[in-house]
Amino acid sequence: METLAGNAGKGAGAKVLAGGQSLVPLLSMRLAAPDVIVDVNRVPGLDTIEVTPPWPGAGVRFGALVRHSDLLAHEEAAAAQPLLRLALSHVAHPTIRNRGTTVGSIVHADAAAEMPMVLSLLGGSVEVASVRGTRTIPADELYAGPLESTLASDELALSAFVPALAPGSGVAFEEIARRHGDYALVGVAAHITPDATRLGYLSVSDTPTVVDVTGSDDPAGAALAVLEPVDDIHATADYRAHLVRVLTERVLARAEEMTHA
Repeated sequence: METLAGNAGKGAGAKVLAGGQSLVPLLSMRLAAPDVIVDVNRVPGLDTIEVTPPWPGAGVRFGALVRHSDLLAHEEAAAAQPLLRLALSHVAHPTIRNRGTTVGSIVHADAAAEMPMVLSLLGGSVEVASVRGTRTIPADELYAGPLESTLASDELALSAFVPALAPGSGVAFEEIARRHGDYALVGVAAHITPDATRLGYLSVSDTPTVVDVTGSDDPAGAALAVLEPVDDIHATADYRAHLVRVLTERVLARAEEMTHA
């Protein structure tokens, strides 16, 4: 995955190579032709996973070189924030998870990918660096459009952080794809806390979309009013709307069960 944002088109200057599972296909299809590719795989300190207790401030921080498979297998991270493992198990196939990086997927900003939505739903953040210093970008300020983040062209994503699951809270994730490992036709995650109920959607809108349905008698209807699914070559708008309703009901029920576990 790329960990440097900005214009990825021809003559776009430098692009950073971490896992390469998004950048290399773009290069192969001539959709990107940067002047320079910078491989950061030997940069020390970018491959760590840190779980920080206790409350407040508990959460999981993972560096730009952490592979999907490493984060998926990390028991402390899964215990602190179960939604990480629930979503990562749906990311592509083992071969891709073994090379692809979670931070790279997040800043690649693909609305059909699982991890950008997860970061948004959990209210996470990304730490980035440039010659001007470091800064933290909250998830709700990270996505500017389809495949477009708010990282400047000279900024490198160093790590991402997601809060731990608070006591009395629950999460759930489910998606429908034609084959396991394919991009989802629709994916939905739920995050229920004592004070709020939020839903995250992928493969429905142009950017990762989170809808607050706290107190709603029709959560799926409230979500569809925001999402407005459209037809494409993969599914009709009506079918996507149907999947939104079915999956929303399922994940809310599962997340609610977790709050009482």
